[in-house]
Amino acid sequence: MNRYIINGGKSLHGDVVIGGAKNAALGIIAGAILTDEPVTIENLPDVSDINVLLDAIKGIGATVDRIDPHKVVICGKTINSVVVKSEVIQKIRASYYLLGALIGKKGQAQVAMPGGCDIGSRPIDQHLKGFRALGVNCDENEKDNCIYANVTNLRGNGIFLDVASVGATINIMLAAVLAKGQTTVENAAKEPHIVDVANFLNSMGARIKGAGTDVIRIYGVESLRGTEYSIIPDQIEAGTFMCAVAAAKGDVTLKNVIPRHLEAISSKLEEIGVRVEESASGDEVRIVAEEGTRLGSSTVRTRVYPGFPTDMQPQITSVLMLGSGNSTVTETIFENRFRYVEELRKMGADIDVKDNKTAKIHGVESVTGTHIEVPDLRAGAALTIAALAAGGQTVLDWIDYIERGYEDFDGKLRGIGADIVKETVDDRSNLGTE
Repeated sequence: MNRYIINGGKSLHGDVVIGGAKNAALGIIAGAILTDEPVTIENLPDVSDINVLLDAIKGIGATVDRIDPHKVVICGKTINSVVVKSEVIQKIRASYYLLGALIGKKGQAQVAMPGGCDIGSRPIDQHLKGFRALGVNCDENEKDNCIYANVTNLRGNGIFLDVASVGATINIMLAAVLAKGQTTVENAAKEPHIVDVANFLNSMGARIKGAGTDVIRIYGVESLRGTEYSIIPDQIEAGTFMCAVAAAKGDVTLKNVIPRHLEAISSKLEEIGVRVEESASGDEVRIVAEEGTRLGSSTVRTRVYPGFPTDMQPQITSVLMLGSGNSTVTETIFENRFRYVEELRKMGADIDVKDNKTAKIHGVESVTGTHIEVPDLRAGAALTIAALAAGGQTVLDWIDYIERGYEDFDGKLRGIGADIVKETVDDRSNLGTE
């Protein structure tokens, strides 16, 4: 088990280079196997979820050549199996993208049920609804924890998603690009990584229109070709560092960002007194939170893009707990996303959660470091932020969750002045919490 040792109370100064978007990269990696020609992907984040998915496609016969930590060449010509089943792949949510990709490429798939962080119910019914509309026979087998899919005549169709699911939107695109005829997805998700996956597929010869709106049209093509593609910057990594500066104070410039993807986050931080400045070049954002100045309060409600992202809800809570006055954070996407609040309370936060939906935050002037645990990926980022702002030392266990989605998180924080060290603990008797 890995842990962070953080000595808080140090302001942050300098530059941080933001990596590629994990949520886009996962869909793009799956999409790369749709062609028999080599596909080069750049600006790839070097995080555990990405590495697990690369190992999974290698396991079914694809050629995976990792040129460097941020560049990979994938060729799906050698794929010799449609069975993706292992204990490791079950730990990540994005395993389901191999369903759409294998349906499109091979007409059949057997993929382990998706895992990921326990932040609430995340059914795949909209994925299966979309596949069935395309003529796919789908079966969820709880006994062997797998999803089976097969199709003899993959054909386009009209699909209305009951909820604007990011995963279902991407999965349907992956399956439909090689279907016969036109597929129309209504109430589609509009997140930046939806657009990035569509742009990637179009660079391979797909015909996808409307990505980024709530109606996406996919015109099936006979085959796809190889391509070279660079993944967009990660808006959630950028937003996390913005919140870290807001809580711990300082002056940090984030490089390799797309400012319009950060607008919902920027507006909330500006509302409570953080200065957010976009560079003239349009690919940098400067965050300034003056030392000795207490931030204000706000009301935050998570929504689908372009609203405030659910993946930033824990991080903004760690900022608001130190603001003056009372704030409210309402979670509308997942029903189990406030488990980290108990850890913040151990540090001295005054937060009440009602019905796992709404956090009432009564701002405190300071919090104190202690021994806490990470319950999931984004919660881990939030607890790290809290520890950076806290007085004294914080020991943060189970940071493996954080490494699923943040590359060299502790290294990047040290680079801007944080006192943070990662260590490995093998003996469970040395753990402060179980």
